[in-house]
Amino acid sequence: MSLQVDTGADRPTPIGGRSARRHRRDDREQRRSPRPSWTSRFDNRYAPYLYIAPFFVLFAIFGLYPLAYTAWVSLHEWDLIAANPTFVGLANYTALLRDADFWNSVVNTLAIFVISTVPQLLLALWLANLLNRGLRARTSFRMGILIPNLTSTAAVAIVFSQLFGREFGLVNWALGLVGVDAIDWHANRFGAWIAVSTMVDWRWTGYNALIFLAAMQAIPRDLYESAALDGARLVRQFWSITVPLLRPTIIFCTVISTIGGLQLFTEPLLFNSGTNPIRGGTLRESQTITMYMFENAFAPNFNFGYGSAIAWMLFLLIIIVAVVNVALIRRTGRSGKGGL
Repeated sequence: MSLQVDTGADRPTPIGGRSARRHRRDDREQRRSPRPSWTSRFDNRYAPYLYIAPFFVLFAIFGLYPLAYTAWVSLHEWDLIAANPTFVGLANYTALLRDADFWNSVVNTLAIFVISTVPQLLLALWLANLLNRGLRARTSFRMGILIPNLTSTAAVAIVFSQLFGREFGLVNWALGLVGVDAIDWHANRFGAWIAVSTMVDWRWTGYNALIFLAAMQAIPRDLYESAALDGARLVRQFWSITVPLLRPTIIFCTVISTIGGLQLFTEPLLFNSGTNPIRGGTLRESQTITMYMFENAFAPNFNFGYGSAIAWMLFLLIIIVAVVNVALIRRTGRSGKGGL
């Protein structure tokens, strides 16, 4: 007769007990695992700031410092030929507000900005919508609309100066075919605005069109297919689907166009070459704020403090116009007007 002892080794272990032992074993292994080193903690916490630091360092050197230095210079009577600047406080800004030539440059800048930017963005939106369709040789067309932006500004100005010539210009010849008298585009203020705006539109429309095209390609095709099944035509799809979804891109292009349009310098300067170019014509017909700033800060006036005050007024004007444009676009989007 043998005595058998039941040790429980042959009995099946309950599922709950096996899971509890596994969890206890995992906890012991985690407690035995070494803590992350200080390099790992530093990498997780501070490395992202180091990655973006170069941008902010460069921006501080080439952006914030010149901005602050220009503000300091604008408070001085600073002749570049003289030895020592003289602190005058807000005298430069007070004189600037009474300066008729400054306000003339403001009107010219805003007029050229409106005449060039509004058609430019509308035309770019239309071109992007065409290039987004199933056209033949789409790549060639997309590359082709960027060619004007790659062309030298000096070459563009020379060509458009000939096109808008008073005696032998192609534009006046075309106007003469419909009975319109020849226009002196350089001496006529509104004519100069049109000529410079046309130059700007020709050069930058393709650039904005490619930005709009990239945003359009990110829109899901399912939305257009659903709209087509509901009977929406292409025009309805464009205003009800494409334009509302492009609102962030439209705001971006509007802000960039505002910054570039209000800093316009090269096009009107070269367009008036030979006829007081820095003055924008004999009677300042197309002189912009940047041209007036250059005239005062450098040759022929060399008044660095007054030119710095003009630069700061331009900076404030850009901020105001950009904020107004963004507010208008957002309000239009909320109200549903204009397809946004």
